[in-house]
Amino acid sequence: MITIKEVVEEIIMRSTFLEEGLYKGIINYSALSRMIKPEIEMKLFKQVKEGAIVMALRRIGKVHQLNQNLKKIFSKTPDIIIRSNLAEFTFVNSDSLLSKLRILFEKAKNQNRYFFTVTQGVFETGIIVSKELEDKIKNIFKETIINKLSDLSSITIKLPEENVSTPGVYYFILKALAWNNINVIEVISTYQEITLILETKEVDKAFSVLKKSLTI
Repeated sequence: MITIKEVVEEIIMRSTFLEEGLYKGIINYSALSRMIKPEIEMKLFKQVKEGAIVMALRRIGKVHQLNQNLKKIFSKTPDIIIRSNLAEFTFVNSDSLLSKLRILFEKAKNQNRYFFTVTQGVFETGIIVSKELEDKIKNIFKETIINKLSDLSSITIKLPEENVSTPGVYYFILKALAWNNINVIEVISTYQEITLILETKEVDKAFSVLKKSLTI
């Protein structure tokens, strides 16, 4: 069910002036809430108290105060790298899984053209690889498989070192995709990179959205 905050944020994001005004603290929350109240009520199909709108605006305003630091991170469009023809395997963790991962690493270590990432959780391990490695995984991993996804692609965004100490960097990236109804299957990060795993059919749209939104 859509919330007041979600509708208010949608309205704010449509206007660069409103977004900037919230960030700079020059918006009169009460006046703005009265202005946007009819649209909010129309979208929610119910009456809404002005105080609830003001509260949503204050919360959003705090988030948008992050933009000053984000502008340093995204002062220019970062390098964006796309890889296609990927597959994801998710296995139940076991005592034998680690040794089989070592075998797979050994077989793939000299093949720089392959995409290969492993994420180990508490109960399961995800392996995302180029499709060329699929047969090797099937032959090596006689393990309990939870799920397998095909037709995946990755978008890797190269970030400056300051991203580690700047709140809201990942939120800023993922928000842009969520607002455009683009589903992210996995998020993988290293010190200066964030990699998003998506269905291949979503990649062109996602790339276009990120290209536009990551320069502020």
